[in-house]
This record gives sequence, C-alpha cells and structure tokens, in this order.
Amino acid sequence: MTSDERGAVPSPSGEWAAHDGAPLLRTLARALIVLEARTGLDSFTLPYPPEAQRALDRTVLACLLAGEPPPAGLTELVDRCRTVPLTEWPLTLPPEAIGPEDRLLDEQSGRPTELCHEWAWRSPDTAAEFRDRQIVRAALRLCREYGDEEAYTAFRGLLVRRPVLTTAEMYEVTGDLVLEPVRGLIRQIYRPVPDSYLFEDAYTVCGRCLTLLAPSEDGDWWCERDRCRRRGPAPVGRRIDRETAGEVCQLERPLRQFVTGPGRAEADLERELLALGLDVRMWPGYDAYDLLVVFPDGHRWAVDMKDWAHPVFLGRSARPVPHDPPYDEAFWAVPEHRVRTRPGYVTAFERARPADARGLPLLTDTELVARARARLRTRKGAFDGA
Repeated sequence: MTSDERGAVPSPSGEWAAHDGAPLLRTLARALIVLEARTGLDSFTLPYPPEAQRALDRTVLACLLAGEPPPAGLTELVDRCRTVPLTEWPLTLPPEAIGPEDRLLDEQSGRPTELCHEWAWRSPDTAAEFRDRQIVRAALRLCREYGDEEAYTAFRGLLVRRPVLTTAEMYEVTGDLVLEPVRGLIRQIYRPVPDSYLFEDAYTVCGRCLTLLAPSEDGDWWCERDRCRRRGPAPVGRRIDRETAGEVCQLERPLRQFVTGPGRAEADLERELLALGLDVRMWPGYDAYDLLVVFPDGHRWAVDMKDWAHPVFLGRSARPVPHDPPYDEAFWAVPEHRVRTRPGYVTAFERARPADARGLPLLTDTELVARARARLRTRKGAFDGA
C-alpha cells in the first residue's frame, strides 16, 4: 500500500517512547535527509544545519556515556552511518528495532536508505502529519468534491507510473482533463531534479522502478529502491538530455518512498493476478484499499500492498481493511524480498499490530499469488467433479 492515508499510525507503546536509542536514531535519520537535500552528503560547510548539529552533539554524548570514541566531526559521523551497521552503535533499543545489516546510508552510494526514510518519517512518536499522507488526502478531498473517482485513480496511477516528468510531459499531464481536479496539486509535488543525478549532461531513468538513477563513483548506477537493487544491477531506461528536455522534475522523496515504491509492487501484483485470469481493480472506492480481486465464482479479495523495510513500523500502522467496496477476505501483502532479507519480519509485524488488527494476515506477494492459484485450482476441481 502506500502512505497511511487511510488511517493514523497508532500511538507508540511506552517502551519505544522511553528508550534513548530510538530518539537518537530518529534524529540521525532526519539529519541525514536534511543534509542530503541542502548540501549533499560529501561536503559540509559551517555552520551546520541545526538538525545535523543536533545529531552530532547527541551522538557524541551517547558515545561518551557508553565509553566509546565519539565521531570527531560531521564528516566522520556521516561515514559511520554508511560503514557501520546500526547494531554496532551505542544505541539502547527495544527488540526488533533494527536488523543485523541495517544502515542509515547505503554502503555503495552513500545516500539515505529506505530504512533511513522510514525512521525519519515513520518514527513511532511523531505527532506530525506525514507529507505523503497530506498529499494523498488532499487529492482524495479534491476528487470527492468533483465527484470524480476516475480522477483520483488517474492521480494515483500518475504517481506510480510517471515519477519523473520533463517540461513537455508536465504540460501534457496538467492539460489532461481527467486530472483537472488535482492539477494544482501536481505542480506542487513535482520538484526540480538536483544536478547530483546528472551524468554526461543527462538524467537516466531506472528501467524497473521508473525513478531516476544516481551515478556512482565506480561508474555504475544506483537505484534508491531496495526492491530494485536486490533484483540485480539497475537496468538503464530512458535517457533525458538536460539541454533538450527543459526542466526535469521528479516527485518529492516522501511520495516516491511511500507511494511510488509500493505502487510499483502493486502494479507487479496486479499483473500476476491478471495473468491468472482474475478480475483486478486498482484503488477501488477512492482508495479504500489497493486491489479488489474478483474470482470467477464471485469470491472477492481486498489487498493492501505495503513495501516497508521496518516490520515494527508496519505492524504499528496495521488496521482493519475498510469494508466498502465489500469483500470476502482481506490481506496485507509485502514484497517477498522484505521477508527474505529480514528474518522474523512477519513475526515482528504480528507482535506490533494493535488489538483491532490482530486478525489481519500479512502475506508476501509470492504467497498471495500462490494462494490465488491454489484457490482457482481447487474451485476448478470442485466444478469438474460436480
């Protein structure tokens, strides 16, 4: 699924709120994202942004209290975030807060990981409205005011399938009558692309997830999506020449993280279920859930697709799937790689669920497709034997 626009994240337990390690980890994550946006993570000038200075000061104090050598400055702190797994930091954290290989910065590219973005924007004690949720709720409100569910579906499809737009493409999109209710919103959420994405005066799109690739020092490409990187080297998609394309814009990172990324997983799941001959409707009922799957006998599944690195954050966001449009069974699903690369993912999710979501099952996308295939086979066998 996407951002949690369909409900608020439940309040954290006292355990999470009381541990010193969780606030420090959240401070570090937010500081890294601010630094990347303002100065890049490979050069710093004084004075440091307040978020970065705060993260450095608190990390130094944590190290001194633990009897460990503190970072000598911001450059060393950033380097530690890239090279040292979080399990080796002087952090007092509750069980399942971090995995054995978790880092805030990607080892290869030095850019914030998806986990870093989740700690920054999905931390369990934040009271602020998440940016992606604000945007999606605004789109829902505008489209409902117009009485146009098709406009909302088209908006969600735009965020999933076209996270990068040239000047001409922006003109085309904002001139689309279907998207008229959200035209002003679209102009707000696509931002100019920084020069750090340029290579030989061009931008390059990932052929798998459709976001921009970042050139790395070793001459390869780096994709910001965990799911994409784990499938192998990023396939080079279209090349956008800066000189001829005009201004190139991409979705804000919170939307790429919590809408585009999960949306790609939703699209992949839709394709696999359609290949089985099932009827699939995306984001029905103004995005009540992600996929409505209808079997030949009329049996209906509601599926919410998630793509989160942190199972505890995901568990804390769990809630019952809305019953309109109606369905017979409901599931949350995650990409297979999340469970495969983080032992105990489903167990951690289940332990973190609030009481009203205890019955909500979490399947991998692979398990969900296998279950659909098995149901089709069972029903066909019953029909053939009748």
